[in-house]
Amino acid sequence: MRRRMESMTRRTELRPPGVRVHQDGAAATPAAKASWAWAVGTFFGVGRLKPGPGTWASLAATLIWYTGLNAAHVKGAAATILTLVGALMVTLMGIPAATIVERESGVTDPGFVVIDEVAGQWVTLAVARVDVGHGLLAFALFRIFDIVKPWPVRQLERIPGGAGIMLDDVGAGVLGLLVMLVVQAWW
Repeated sequence: MRRRMESMTRRTELRPPGVRVHQDGAAATPAAKASWAWAVGTFFGVGRLKPGPGTWASLAATLIWYTGLNAAHVKGAAATILTLVGALMVTLMGIPAATIVERESGVTDPGFVVIDEVAGQWVTLAVARVDVGHGLLAFALFRIFDIVKPWPVRQLERIPGGAGIMLDDVGAGVLGLLVMLVVQAWW
């Protein structure tokens, strides 16, 4: 009896009572989920797209960056500042959202949490010229660094919870940003 009680206690620490979740988080009882966290964590459903939800989220982030800055006629240093502020805001919202979704889904670093890709992509885009060519290059660089996860990015995955989910992609974004700085010296 005692073991059963301990087992039940451990389960409730992972997710609220009554929540049944599949690997992709789709079957969780909607009322039991923190809906704001799931909306933010999946970047308003982009994380449900197949195949490669992270690539879809990076593409969405790139399109939002390009369209938003061009519509507002923002270039240069102002574009860099706005993009970095956006990346910081997404990171600060994404850490608690990713933590909650990871806990409620019972899946460690769930693939459908893609808010981390948005933050990392915007970090790489922060220094890109606001044009199609540089936007596509920043998109490609971030995706490469996010997939390969070279040192020290891979070590950031070891941080538990939402911080680890978010920071490895922010780290990949920083590597992409550094390469963008070098490339833009010539192009």
